[in-house]
Amino acid sequence: MTQIDILPDYSAREIDVNSELDALAKRYQGASGLGIKVLGLLGLPVSGLISSLPKEVQNGLGSGTGLALTQAVKLADGSRGVFKDKPDWVNASLTAALGAAGGFGGVTSALAELPVTVTVLLRAIQAVSVQHGFDPSQDSVRFDCLQVLAANGPFTADEGADLSMLEQRAGLAMGGAGWIKAVIVPRLAPVLGQKLAAQAVPVIGAAMGAATNYAYTSYYQDIAHVHFGLRKLAIDADVPSDELVAGMLKRLEGSESDA
Repeated sequence: MTQIDILPDYSAREIDVNSELDALAKRYQGASGLGIKVLGLLGLPVSGLISSLPKEVQNGLGSGTGLALTQAVKLADGSRGVFKDKPDWVNASLTAALGAAGGFGGVTSALAELPVTVTVLLRAIQAVSVQHGFDPSQDSVRFDCLQVLAANGPFTADEGADLSMLEQRAGLAMGGAGWIKAVIVPRLAPVLGQKLAAQAVPVIGAAMGAATNYAYTSYYQDIAHVHFGLRKLAIDADVPSDELVAGMLKRLEGSESDA
């Protein structure tokens, strides 16, 4: 029996594909903006954050990220039947509070807070998938939610998010825990390292924890809206995903050349 990944609640309607792609491209380009502003306001550099962490923390980023992500997947999936999805702003506010608590005690408390924040981030991404009409209990949607976490993170200095995430959208095959370890963890570990480094800043660690977590949640929710917006557009407009991705890339590359 064919598995249906999208909830059957759409009505037939004509879609202006170009306008939809324009809006998605604009959101994609602005995804990193809040994170860069946070660092700028507090006088922190965009690059070099991870090098400020203790060596043992830097060396353990990969294993720590893998553990946090494994726990997050179990908790996020298991909590869906217990806790309802929250609006985007509620998720951002919740992670801000977690970040403040994690940053209060420096690196040690930030490490303890990390799995909880990753769980909330994943739940926030799942909530976005539902907003676009998808069911996060389905394997392909669960895969896409994790793939959103493979984007560059909110502290990337370049314009827009990570183009390679779009290019890989239709090409990666699901591989369970092995895929998470091989693809997601290497990309997510340095991003979370930036978060930990920001939270470890003396005196203002709690404020940085709140600000960075808010920026992270806003970023990943924006990326999720683009990711699932493309999936929904492919279904609603009956346009192959590859064509939509090509259209997005063309818009993003065009805007970079105009800058």
